[in-house]
Amino acid sequence: MKKQFAFLALVGFLLFGASALFAQEDTTKTKPAATEAVTEVQSDEAAIPEQSFHQALKEKFIEGGVPFMWPILICMILGLAVSIERIITLNLATTNTKKLLIQIEDALSKGGVEAAKNVTRNTRGPIASIFTQGLMRASEGVDMVEKSVVSYGGVEMGKLEKGLIWISLFISLGPMLGFFGTVVGMVGAFDAIQAAGDISPQVVAGGMKIALITTVGGLIVGMVLQVLYNYLVSKIDGLVNTMEDASISLIDILVKYKTTGGK
Repeated sequence: MKKQFAFLALVGFLLFGASALFAQEDTTKTKPAATEAVTEVQSDEAAIPEQSFHQALKEKFIEGGVPFMWPILICMILGLAVSIERIITLNLATTNTKKLLIQIEDALSKGGVEAAKNVTRNTRGPIASIFTQGLMRASEGVDMVEKSVVSYGGVEMGKLEKGLIWISLFISLGPMLGFFGTVVGMVGAFDAIQAAGDISPQVVAGGMKIALITTVGGLIVGMVLQVLYNYLVSKIDGLVNTMEDASISLIDILVKYKTTGGK
């Protein structure tokens, strides 16, 4: 429940930030006529204020067509929200495996399996959860511990991969929405050419520029989310490899414990 609330709060924050960015007044379009007249008579060497980044972004957003650019922006926001949530979760799932194994081995030698289970239960992360499941089957033999660790390892790997399907969806959907807006924009450009009865360079260039802005927006969404997706996949692969190595080490510790007279 806490994770869902945090995710919704993150989405709301990103949506609010995007709305605030594009809802600001464009002060460059509300200058008084007198100010414009003074500006016209200024020399070419006079300092002209440069357009800020968010104003340029807002202008391109509007030129691309709000009905087409908003779905692309929503894909970006949702994709970033899922990616950030996954990055935080995976970083919190990282455990110092060597330290944990030393603690388990020490607990086994001093207090037996119950002491070792207390150590794993008080440790955060999927590796500690797998160790807990394995230690719960310690009385049934090492073979049962190994089967339990393998089975529960698959469950934990599924939890780690949660949300990746949505990121891959937004990676595909963002460029597709961009291409859709481009096609619709090109159709509108050809309609304008037909209405004008002449292939004017201004009409063709303006229509194509507006149409291609949606493609640029969709490709930006795809590229940004693809980088985050690859990072998450590599992070998950690293955690899975660590889980497998740690599970083998746990089995070795239990075999050693059994051979020395532990029960």
